[in-house]
Amino acid sequence: MALQRILAVDDEPFNLEIIEEILEDLDFEVQTATSGHECLEVVGDFDPQVILLDVSMPQMSGYEVCKAIKADPNLQHIIVMFVSARGSVEERMEGYSVGAEDYIVKPFGHSELKAKLLHLGQMLLEKDILEQQVEDATTTAFSAMATSSEMGQIVNFVEQVGAIQDVSELADALISCLANFGLSCNIEMRVDADRLHFASTGMCSPIVIELFEILHSKGRLHEFTSRILVNYELLSVLILNMPSEDPDKHGRIRDHICFIVSVTEQQLMSILTKNQLISQQSELNGAIKTIHSKFTGLLSMLNNNRSQNEAIFKRLQELFESRIPTMGLDEDQEVFIFRHIDEAIQSSVAREEAISQVKEAFSEIENDLCLLTNKDAAQH
Repeated sequence: MALQRILAVDDEPFNLEIIEEILEDLDFEVQTATSGHECLEVVGDFDPQVILLDVSMPQMSGYEVCKAIKADPNLQHIIVMFVSARGSVEERMEGYSVGAEDYIVKPFGHSELKAKLLHLGQMLLEKDILEQQVEDATTTAFSAMATSSEMGQIVNFVEQVGAIQDVSELADALISCLANFGLSCNIEMRVDADRLHFASTGMCSPIVIELFEILHSKGRLHEFTSRILVNYELLSVLILNMPSEDPDKHGRIRDHICFIVSVTEQQLMSILTKNQLISQQSELNGAIKTIHSKFTGLLSMLNNNRSQNEAIFKRLQELFESRIPTMGLDEDQEVFIFRHIDEAIQSSVAREEAISQVKEAFSEIENDLCLLTNKDAAQH
């Protein structure tokens, strides 16, 4: 802010007239006081940026006035320039020790006073710039700290959410994460044909559930008043109390919410996929048990048939061996009969080998299915 208001304090009215005359063409607002006490009475209301303060005044010296001004937190920002007929080093040191910013010795010329005031005006401008820079830096620092804290919450959520394997537990973790940002929310999770609802307050109201129904397929982001609705394929989140009074924070929190909901959506998909694989694995295990039962029954039947065939051929062979010698057949006839019996036995043996190959094939199929099931279980 440029220099605009000056308070001149001197117990000699003539000196005040000179000062006013010098400053009249500089477009300053000038007020005067004829004593230290009067200065302290008017300084608060007038709020000058610079005080031209005479040192030698009765009852209360300029030094005492300056001390009082610099001791008051509401006034200590005012620049004090002593005006004195004495300009020794000691006098100047005394002025600086009580907090004055400048010193001019009477009598002074017009140009000297103007130059000093212009210099003080430049000090005011630089002071305002510095204060603004400090304010901006402080704001940036606090914003950075806030962002750092917010990012810490997000990192913690991402680290923890990967271990969650239950839909309700995932919803609770999301509600807790958003609560760390001071946010109240409602959640809808679309799991298979079901719509599961969760809320910071315990239950979603009917109108919120209807809102989810209407808007979940109408775009990713909806903002209205202090509320924001974020939609993903399986998940919708309605925030009820966005910080609308702070645009910067509002934008930052909105971005955080979109990221957090996206991470939650991915974990929800992971949970549902894993549950589906577990279900499929259970069905596959059941199918393997059924196949095993069928294979076992079939192999048992084949084994029984083999035993029965062996018994039949053995009895038939014994019967022919005991009866053929008594049937009066010539040698060619006996050879013919025994040859056909041998061929039938050999054919039965060949069938037994085929049955063994079938049994081995059944065992290989069963082992392959078991290995596949165990591999899926290990991966998921």
